[in-house]
Amino acid sequence: MTFNDEQRSRIIEMAWEDRTPFEAIENLYGLNESVLIRFMRAELKASSFRLWRARVSGRKTKHLKLRSPEINRAYCPTQYKR
Repeated sequence: MTFNDEQRSRIIEMAWEDRTPFEAIENLYGLNESVLIRFMRAELKASSFRLWRARVSGRKTKHLKLRSPEINRAYCPTQYKR
């Protein structure tokens, strides 16, 4: 898949967000978790990729099936300030 700069930036942003599940990225951009990992490895510096992997590995909010049913939104209420 080929993405423009804006799409690549948004995918990376979503991947870093704690409350954005991998399934949301797959629904919007067609990248399942394993493809997203390869994408992030190619797009980020090695040190940034290692930080990202450490951050998302085992994080319950990145997988819809592991998420608490009480969480019904993909972002923190204060994330998008007006």
